[in-house]
Amino acid sequence: MKDILSELSPQFVFKNFESLTRIPRGSGNEKAVSDFLVGFAKENNLEVIQDDVLNVIIKKPGTPGYEFSKGVILQGHMDIVCVKKEDFEFDFEKDVIPLVIDGDMIRTKGTTLGADNGIAVAMIMAILEAKDLPHPPLTALVTVAEETGMDGVLNLNGANVEGKTLINIDSEEEGIFLASCAGGVNNIVNLPIKWSKVKGNKNAYEITVCGLLGGHSGIEINKNRASAIKLMGRFLQLLNDQIGIDIANIRGGEKMNAIPKLTKAIVLIEDGKFDELQNLINEYIKLFSREFAISDPNVTITLEKKDNVEKIFSLETKNNLINILMLLPFGVQTMSANIKGLVESSNNIGVLETKDNNIVFTSAVRSSVKSLKDEINNRVKALCELSGATMELVADYPEWEYKVDSPIRDLMLKVYKDMYNEEAKIDAIHAGLECGFLKEKVGDIDMVSIGPNVYDVHTPEEHLSISSTKSLYEFLCEVLKQSK
Repeated sequence: MKDILSELSPQFVFKNFESLTRIPRGSGNEKAVSDFLVGFAKENNLEVIQDDVLNVIIKKPGTPGYEFSKGVILQGHMDIVCVKKEDFEFDFEKDVIPLVIDGDMIRTKGTTLGADNGIAVAMIMAILEAKDLPHPPLTALVTVAEETGMDGVLNLNGANVEGKTLINIDSEEEGIFLASCAGGVNNIVNLPIKWSKVKGNKNAYEITVCGLLGGHSGIEINKNRASAIKLMGRFLQLLNDQIGIDIANIRGGEKMNAIPKLTKAIVLIEDGKFDELQNLINEYIKLFSREFAISDPNVTITLEKKDNVEKIFSLETKNNLINILMLLPFGVQTMSANIKGLVESSNNIGVLETKDNNIVFTSAVRSSVKSLKDEINNRVKALCELSGATMELVADYPEWEYKVDSPIRDLMLKVYKDMYNEEAKIDAIHAGLECGFLKEKVGDIDMVSIGPNVYDVHTPEEHLSISSTKSLYEFLCEVLKQSK
């Protein structure tokens, strides 16, 4: 197979990144990449631990003169979000991610790139295999299942991880050092389905709300991007009020932590009402296009005839479904009063499925204030009680609170200024990082999260800046040199 990135610098970083793109590593499918990292460590004669959940921990002694310096933990995650364009034929279980160099950017032909968080793993590997880089004792921690609830770090044995300082490489904007992040939980709502038989002379159609941009449900939740699931709810309520509909199936979204960009519903209408349906579709395409002219300019609604629909949701189930779609929180819920422009709490309805006898809503609830996270969940619980649904919370992870005194943050600010003659920015992020769990697992360690410029993560438009990757890697190496 031809190497696409072989001419890029730093050579070892991009070599490692390309190797990672050739290994299927969607969340829950990390065995191959975990074994690859173990093999890498052994090839470089480094101590390695692969734990029961496939997290990989690699240790490298400090170089001469740094043997007794405070240990540094370099951390990232090996799994990726697997999302592709609707018309792109690709199997994340076996196909190689199709890399494309486009000026200063690395892109793909229609899938997520996996720079979140493969570029961190590639940088860590390059540092571990470097022969001429002065550094303190290093522990590389590469976790699994970060994208689907942080199960890897949740099951980590902290005794295997040594160090007083931790550098997380899972942020996506160069020159911004993150010092705090939101906590979160997966909120799963189950609405039981009561089924009914189709009665009368009715025609079935599949309605699709599509053309949306989607995006990362933490980092991009403040961009006013539409949710295909919420738009479908509005449209189904309109249809039910205007022409009367039955509903036989509904599904939307792909990942809990991605803003849903497509939703489909199979509806039935009485014979003779097709023109009304088409007119309402045209009306709402215009309405949604006006509302989201900037954030989602290509939003649309399509219609396709369906045959052999024999059962539908009962009247009670249909009404409860529409009510939940209308009232389930989505988007920014509160803004921080302490950090200007920071989303404090939010909810993203990431996946909607019709499963056997249940309609399942899976949401990502985030907040940097635990009580506000609880408040959102309590609102959802109240909605469930009114609609006959149930709610379950899974994969709860803690927030990472800002630390006033941080030697690693101070060092990074100095190094960045010295190298680039620019002031770096200290910030917080409305997304889940593993830092909160790591503080619980490893102890009161000094932490910062950094990363190169990565754009449109969790979407098929994800792309990585080549020049920013080079700058960030050189900066990280210099920070290690000065961590004596």
